[in-house]
Amino acid sequence: MRCFYVLVNGLLLLLLISLAAWAPAKRVTKWAVSSNSSLQVHGSTNLNKFACEIKSYNRLDTLQVTINRNSVALTGTLQLDLRTFDCQNPIMTRDLRKTLKADQFPLLGIRFLNLSKMPTLCQDPATLTGWVDIALAGARQRVEITYQLSVDEQNVVHLVGTRDVTFADFNLTPPTKFKGMVQTHQKLTITFHLKMKAVG
Repeated sequence: MRCFYVLVNGLLLLLLISLAAWAPAKRVTKWAVSSNSSLQVHGSTNLNKFACEIKSYNRLDTLQVTINRNSVALTGTLQLDLRTFDCQNPIMTRDLRKTLKADQFPLLGIRFLNLSKMPTLCQDPATLTGWVDIALAGARQRVEITYQLSVDEQNVVHLVGTRDVTFADFNLTPPTKFKGMVQTHQKLTITFHLKMKAVG
C-alpha cells in the first residue's frame, strides 16, 4: 500500500511539472498613453518653492508589459517637449528651460526597462518599483522609480512615478538670480502621471 501512495504522489508531481512546462512562457499587454498624461517638476530656492509642469502628452506612444515566469518587463519610451514646461511664472519658466538646454535638447526622454512585479489592477493604488533611463540635456541616467499603479471605473490605467534627481546628475548648473542672492537648490522631484488604455 505504501508503494502505491509513493507511485501516486510521483505521478501527481510529474503531472504538475508537465503542466508548468506547457504553461504560456509569457503574457504581453500593451497600454496606449493618453494625451492628458502629465509631468511635474518640484524644486526650491533659498527663498521659496516652485513647481513646473508639462500638462499634456502630444505623442502616440505605447508601453508594453511582458510577464515571464520570473520577471516583468515594462518597455517603451516617452519623449516630452521641454519647451512646453510651464512654471506659472514667465521668468522662472524661461530660466528653467534655459538651464535644461531646451533649445539644444528639446526632449526629455524616459525609457522604461522593467517592473519589480505586476500586481492585479484595482482601484486601490499598488506600490511597486522599476528601472528607467532618463535622458536630459545630452546626459543619461539609469534610476529606479517608485510607482503607484491603479485602474479607475473607466478602465483607465494610472501609473504615477516619482523620483528625486539633482541638476548635477545631468551635468547642469542650478540657475541663480541677482548675482547669487537667489539660488536654486540641487534637488528636483520628478513626478509623471500616465493615463493609459489597454490595446491589442
